[in-house]
Amino acid sequence: MTTKQKKNLSRIIAAIVLLVAGIFLGEATTYGIVLSLLAFGLAGWDVIYKAIRNISKGQVFDEFFLMTVASFGAIFIQEYAEGAAVMSFYQLGEWFQGYATGRVRQSISDLIDIRPDFANVLRDGEVQQVDPYEVETGEIIVVRPGERIPLDGIVVEGRSLVDTAALTGEPVPQELLTGKSAISGCINQSATLQIRTTTTYDQSTVERVLELVETSGAQKAKVENFITRFARVYTPLVVGLALLVALIPPLLFGGEVMDWLYRALTFLVISCPCALVISIPMSFFGGIGGASKAGILVKGGNYLERLAEVGVIAFDKTGTLTEGNFEVQEIVPSDSYTKAEIIYYAAAAELDSLHPIADSLQRALGREVDRSEVDNVQEIAGQGVIANVKNHHVLVGRALLLANNGIGFESANESGTTVYVAVDGQYAGRIAIADRIKADAGSAIKALRQLGIRKLVMLSGDKKETACRVAEKIGLDAVLAELLPEDKVKGLNELFQSVPHGKSLVYVGDGINDAPVLARADVGVAMGGIGSDAAIEAADVVLMTDEPGKLVTAIQIAKKTTGICWQNIVMAIGVKVLVMILGAAGVASLWAAVFADVGVAFLAILNSMRSLYGNFS
Repeated sequence: MTTKQKKNLSRIIAAIVLLVAGIFLGEATTYGIVLSLLAFGLAGWDVIYKAIRNISKGQVFDEFFLMTVASFGAIFIQEYAEGAAVMSFYQLGEWFQGYATGRVRQSISDLIDIRPDFANVLRDGEVQQVDPYEVETGEIIVVRPGERIPLDGIVVEGRSLVDTAALTGEPVPQELLTGKSAISGCINQSATLQIRTTTTYDQSTVERVLELVETSGAQKAKVENFITRFARVYTPLVVGLALLVALIPPLLFGGEVMDWLYRALTFLVISCPCALVISIPMSFFGGIGGASKAGILVKGGNYLERLAEVGVIAFDKTGTLTEGNFEVQEIVPSDSYTKAEIIYYAAAAELDSLHPIADSLQRALGREVDRSEVDNVQEIAGQGVIANVKNHHVLVGRALLLANNGIGFESANESGTTVYVAVDGQYAGRIAIADRIKADAGSAIKALRQLGIRKLVMLSGDKKETACRVAEKIGLDAVLAELLPEDKVKGLNELFQSVPHGKSLVYVGDGINDAPVLARADVGVAMGGIGSDAAIEAADVVLMTDEPGKLVTAIQIAKKTTGICWQNIVMAIGVKVLVMILGAAGVASLWAAVFADVGVAFLAILNSMRSLYGNFS
């Protein structure tokens, strides 16, 4: 609680104490009237000031105007205690709204409190503590246990566990060791690391994430914009209706002037739209905070709203549904060779290749190749590698490589990538390599269907056989394969025609080569985008880990948040309309109007807070 909030609360409590004392001494007695007026002045001076200030600026019909007119009207008809109650309890409701909003902002601030205060840079053999903005790309930074990694980079020395929860929502520490990428904003836990920076601070993950979250409130959902427009029409309308309630019955039907004026004032108090106007954006702000807590960054309430209305989802394959890491699936030797010989020749020939397939061959071999056993390596673009391995002439690559060298071979029908191996001019065998499907991809697709999403498709640049194998295994409805980036945009445009009315089309990609499609979709979702500039810039939602299941969580949060918004709308409008009718009929008093207004505001605030702290499963 801030100092200002404490002072305001003390003032409101003092006003309520004076009000209660005045009622206890008797509302019609001199002491009761004086105490009620003191309570009115203590609680309401700033509301009256704001009403006068806004009127001078042409902003007449707002909640300050409503409360000022209603409270002065009550005093005019000598209902002093009720006039003071209007101001006191209105201020109490406003204080709760401000306090709740502050809690939401503080919660989000705590969740993204990842900005590093300093960086330890190794310069001239000494460690210097500098501002992160002063560190240049390629410098070595030293991160000790307990310190936050200030910039993105590659670990060059050390091995440690790091806490990535602030960025990914993942509570289990991740291991960093030499050669691994280090993401800024994470906390080093167990041992000192030396990291060679790959970005400057203003381009680092931590800075991009902070900028994204800090600007997320600027993008309003449709329902937020509707409520803002609604309030502009609603407030002058109820003021006009209150005037009619005060004037028509006495003038046309001979009603008691003071009685109908009292009813009009009751009508004004309950009509104040502040609870409605405040609680709706608070719901979306809380939803964005709840998503951040789960490792999901949403750029605005409008994207959260569209995510709740999803009808069709299109997925990229590599890096989204699959791990993006090739693995050896099968080794099929000819009669003259063993599996061990085939994988050795292939791994040795590809020893110096930077292609991911070469990495998978090294991992499958399970040991280091003696470089002295390999020479005369020749890489042929688009075909493969030719090399001498232990004085044997070895060809490793696509079928085209063997065909161009006049070597007969057994053609494979497997999906994925097939590496053919020939030794000394004879076919030796083949190796099937495929990208591994992510562990939770199948369960995520199943959960999406349980959320009511009936059309789930894949847009992939991979071979049709490979894409279809993955889609069939995890349960997708359709596949468009062998697509270039521009073809993906065309495919997405065709999918728009199948999206049900009022629903949205979501595209999920890795955020690197899918930027055009991410931007074209109603909601672009970047998978595992904490290290990708393209993900931060092109996507509307960024899932901070590589788990497809995070998409399910994002949609659950979106649906829960929009549900909370409509609950607040129905509750606020329903209660206000009911009490306005009762007030106009003379059944509800100013006291009932005050408590109904504050009560509705308080319930709406509590309900909105569920979008930050609630369980979204």
